[in-house]
Amino acid sequence: MMKPLRLARLLVLSTALVAPAVARAQSTPADASGGTGAQNVGDAGVASDPQSATTTDEPQVEEATDISVPGDEIVVTGRHRANIQQSATQVVSVLSTADIARTGEGDIAGALSRVTGLSVVGNGFVYVRGLGDRYSMALLNGSPLPSPEPLRRVVPLDIFPTNVIASALVQKSYSANFPGEFGGGVINLTTRAVPTESFLNISGGVGGDTRTTGQLGYVYSGGGRDWTGFDDGTRRTPPALASFLASGSRISDLTLAQRQDVAAQLVNANTALLQSNDKIPVNWSAGITGGTAFDLGGARLGVIATGAYSSKWRTRDTTQQATDSSDLSTKRFDYERVITDNRVVVNGLLGLGLEFGEQTLRWTNLYIRDTLKQARLANGIDFTSGERRRMIQDTAWYERQLVDSQFVGEFKVGDMSIDTRLAYANSKRRAPNETSIGYVLRETGPYAGNYLNRLNAGLGSADVTFSRLNENLWSGGIDFSYRASPNLTVTGGYAYSDTDRTSSRREFQFLAPSTLPEGVSMLRPDNLLGGAIIRNFGVDLIETTEGDPAFKASLTSHAYYLKGRTQFLDSLTLELGARFETAKQTVAPLQVFDTLSNSGASNKIDRDYWLPAATLTWEVQPQMQVRLSASKTIARPQFRELLFQQYYDPESNRLFRGNPSLQDSQLYNLEARYEWYFARDQRIAVAGFFKRIDKPIEAYGSFIAEDPITSYANAPRANLYGGEVEAQKYFDVWGSRRAVLIANYTYSKSDVQVSPGDTTTIYTGNAASNVQPASNYFLDGRPLTGQSDHIANFEVGLEDQDRLSQQTFLLTYASKRLTSRGPGLLPDIYEYPGLHLDFVARQGIKLAGVNMEAKLELRNITGTKYQEYQESGDNRIYYNLYDVGTSGTLGLSVNF
Repeated sequence: MMKPLRLARLLVLSTALVAPAVARAQSTPADASGGTGAQNVGDAGVASDPQSATTTDEPQVEEATDISVPGDEIVVTGRHRANIQQSATQVVSVLSTADIARTGEGDIAGALSRVTGLSVVGNGFVYVRGLGDRYSMALLNGSPLPSPEPLRRVVPLDIFPTNVIASALVQKSYSANFPGEFGGGVINLTTRAVPTESFLNISGGVGGDTRTTGQLGYVYSGGGRDWTGFDDGTRRTPPALASFLASGSRISDLTLAQRQDVAAQLVNANTALLQSNDKIPVNWSAGITGGTAFDLGGARLGVIATGAYSSKWRTRDTTQQATDSSDLSTKRFDYERVITDNRVVVNGLLGLGLEFGEQTLRWTNLYIRDTLKQARLANGIDFTSGERRRMIQDTAWYERQLVDSQFVGEFKVGDMSIDTRLAYANSKRRAPNETSIGYVLRETGPYAGNYLNRLNAGLGSADVTFSRLNENLWSGGIDFSYRASPNLTVTGGYAYSDTDRTSSRREFQFLAPSTLPEGVSMLRPDNLLGGAIIRNFGVDLIETTEGDPAFKASLTSHAYYLKGRTQFLDSLTLELGARFETAKQTVAPLQVFDTLSNSGASNKIDRDYWLPAATLTWEVQPQMQVRLSASKTIARPQFRELLFQQYYDPESNRLFRGNPSLQDSQLYNLEARYEWYFARDQRIAVAGFFKRIDKPIEAYGSFIAEDPITSYANAPRANLYGGEVEAQKYFDVWGSRRAVLIANYTYSKSDVQVSPGDTTTIYTGNAASNVQPASNYFLDGRPLTGQSDHIANFEVGLEDQDRLSQQTFLLTYASKRLTSRGPGLLPDIYEYPGLHLDFVARQGIKLAGVNMEAKLELRNITGTKYQEYQESGDNRIYYNLYDVGTSGTLGLSVNF
């Protein structure tokens, strides 16, 4: 592999590029402030799970876990079965504030990776039991969230800092009070509400990793405020381009001089010129969280606010290859691509809560801005064009923003509980000035040994892309729960959700005549694509996305449900319910040009579903029980899977494009589970599960020119089955210290079933050719996308029960999982996560009467690489291969 330093030499020496100069835990006082003292649990639980909330020197006090989900409100503090997982009528896992703190993770996705059967893929997308994010749903205080990611519907959970979350509930068995889009499970995040006492926490941290910090990477100037995650206007749409976009004209309608006026403003040194940086900065973060409560007569008003900032750097020295031979013996291309990311996350939360009697009102406002500034430099061989050596530089700026405001009212009148929810969320994604510029090495002639860009695709290229996404989500619901008798509770409700999205992508390509002098083509990007060269040498501009540059999409659903929970024969509990859900989902091109066009890349899915669910729990002994559950659920295609529009994913470094012909999937779920709670906070559980999926949506690969692209299609059917085992045990060591052992393992197996005569529908622009044999895209017996056969987590540590002192090793393993069907029926593409070892230490310190917490994190101590590959015999093609490195973070928080 070519080392980054050699790429640096190419950058400097080439005249084409000139670089200018889960576990349970103790909690600090801040941790203990998030609860209300009573637990609001919908369907998920009927008991609290108190945590040890200790300061450095103070005795333990119990804290209830705060959970807010759709359904009935049950106050459970003081019950003898103080364990949510045991008392819930469904299969759930709950992370309290203290549980999250033990993992040491800075975001909720990382903390959830410690839950049995959960794995995190990419930037914070949580998979439940190996099923993709399509089969998992994220809720905030019981209300749905939109995603700022164009490739997903579910919000990436790593943009939720742990300091704004009071609890995370994962429910793996379906119940009718949750939305019908329930495949692997639902993840409900509950934000902090009314604090039990006033508190103020100030925190900060610094860190880095062995492959990035102080090492060589690539950057570009950008704007003066890039470090904040906000553009200062440097990337504002150029005036000539803004005028063109507003005109309704096609680029081909303009004169050459007008096109050149637009082209001359697209590229500048600030946004398109790569620079080498021999000492990439450290990662750092800072945050402040505070809360207080006021007594208002018979009511209590709580205020909680938090704000945080983090800046993280990551450099990946990747090997990226592709092939079109069935035995993988030859390559289409073979590149070394060095990618440097600077990710800045700014977040804030303001929550107001009012408690009066048994009534609770909470108003939660969340703001998250997640910005990625990325620079890429690639060098390698393109075997599709005569084994030419190419150098490609890319710059990008991705803004993700989420604003969410929601109101929740929880009321109790006698034996009737009423929950109301109303929420509005807006998410945006903006990616201006995505620039990709390619040079080709001249091997003969007077310019031999230099990289040239003739701007004619085969001998060099230059593209600039502008994309925007905006999504609005309105949702609301009301739930009634009536305790008809001590052994019978009836719950019903209504939920409404309306989502609309607009998405545009405008890609422009520079084209030069064959008369462009080779000496000119050696210039660095901002000079080559400057106004003087464009006008003097006849450089033209075309739009490659003229067919369908913009789309609109919507999803409106109405749902009604009724369920009952009854206990009989003293040891049996039955929950039986059904949900009726009607929804209309549409995607269609937006008309942006004055001249009408219709590619036909549209779809409308209008379906009604009855979704029954039943769970039977048998209490064999007071601490031992068996559960049986069965249900029917659905999975709808994500917007991006439906839009016939390309997007580049900066995480996987690949192009994606949707398929407007997708249909809903239907899932039939069965589960049996044995649980033994042999001591307080200690347990063993064993489970088996089976899922039948009709028309699962699966990824497949193809090529556009030399570039691989991923799209989606409905496979005929699939089965998923497996088992889980988990255990948690404490051992007294000496004095107040004890050892903690927590382990969980999930085995799952899946197979896509393709029979002769099965078909799938692929949008090709020609309706007559849409229906194709499913065997052209899927192999019978291959696994589902994203499913690992083996997922294991093991935690071993020491903790002090009288003061904050924890040292924990966390070992995780995931076997290989399919990421995409191979292009053209080539071997499938797999990712191998492998084995990861982390270490987290937390130590309470008290100086001058002030409680502080020091935290040390070491991640990927094993140095496991990221591998994504195709394999045939001894031949292997790497789609992505790079060293992740070992990272470390040192943090300090002060509690007042």
